[in-house]
Amino acid sequence: RCENLVEVYFELQQQVMAASTELGPELLPRLLERFNEVLSSLVKSSFLVEKQPPQVLKTQTKFQASIRFLLGPRLLKAAPKPYMVRADMVTEKQARELELGNYSNTLSESTGEIMHNTVALETNPTSGTCCANFKNVLLKKIKRCERKGSESVTEEKCAVLFSTNVALTPSNISIHLQVLSLPIVVIVHGNQDNNAKATVLWDNAFSEIDRVPFVVAERVPWEKMCDTLNLKFMAEVQTTKGLLKEHYFFLAQKIFNDHSASLNDFQSRHVSWAQFNKEILPGRGFTFWQWFDGVLDLTKRCLKSYWSDRLIMGFISKQYVCKLLSMEPDGTFLLRFSDSEIGGVTIAYVIRGKDGSSQVENIQPFSAKDLSIRSLGDRIRDLGQLRNLYPNIPKDQAFGSHYNSEHRGPG
Repeated sequence: RCENLVEVYFELQQQVMAASTELGPELLPRLLERFNEVLSSLVKSSFLVEKQPPQVLKTQTKFQASIRFLLGPRLLKAAPKPYMVRADMVTEKQARELELGNYSNTLSESTGEIMHNTVALETNPTSGTCCANFKNVLLKKIKRCERKGSESVTEEKCAVLFSTNVALTPSNISIHLQVLSLPIVVIVHGNQDNNAKATVLWDNAFSEIDRVPFVVAERVPWEKMCDTLNLKFMAEVQTTKGLLKEHYFFLAQKIFNDHSASLNDFQSRHVSWAQFNKEILPGRGFTFWQWFDGVLDLTKRCLKSYWSDRLIMGFISKQYVCKLLSMEPDGTFLLRFSDSEIGGVTIAYVIRGKDGSSQVENIQPFSAKDLSIRSLGDRIRDLGQLRNLYPNIPKDQAFGSHYNSEHRGPG
């Protein structure tokens, strides 16, 4: 499409030049100036990031990115030597200035030091593409900005600015090309990864397309948050089985710390960034996102097939489990994600006394480490007190395909 538009541009320009005497000395320069503006605008918008740098970027770690110039094969044919594209880290403030056009060709200050940050813009005749491939770029160090209020380093967003100057043939206009990557959160230690992912997720999900970099709403409708958590869960776990209405209800009770509202009450509410990943959950030592991310990680690593077979109820409160199981026969059980631990799955089951009274027990949560030693299916097989998966599926029928075949000696 960009190439077709450029052809239209050159045809129009030829027609204008052919009619130059009729247009006269006043109109012609104005038309040509307007033509240059149009070409410049088209060329600038065809310079884009094809492969984004990682949005959570650790210092001293190599990363890759690639830039594509859609009009390169058409407009850079006669360049004596390839143009070089440069990558620089920019702060949120600098990104804002770039968008507003208050920008000279040199950055006032660099926000971080990038190694191997210049790459040739090369045209590939077979694929007809013009790309700059950054293969082993390394962010050596980062210079932090002044933070607003209670903002943490993992809430600070920056970006990579890719830029070059090219001279276009045949018109020989010199144009400065630049494009910003998606927002990036820079971390220096692996333990910051979880909070950095929260910043990136919130920004990717809730930012407007045409925004001032990198402004994003502080509060969003709970329904939008549900869609985001669902998409994130399915993408991370690589499953087609998403979250259900009852799961959202439990998550809403958790994030809003409200157990009296109905499912419909939550529909009209807004959730804030603070509730998502700043405020510690009541009686816990972690935020909502830190807990949810732990569930994601556990499910991705150890529980994908169980989740996809809908054997895990997962997002359900302890109180509701008691309500469900208390009327069921002895040995009925279900699986839920632990409330008290990050990244744990627990088994709740009912025991009936001789007098018929019921008691619901919760087995200590299994972590990813536990499940790498012995799988969930085998643990369920081991536990004789578990008989039927709620509502009423014999456990061997429900989990049989997940048992590992074992040769057992006597005893």
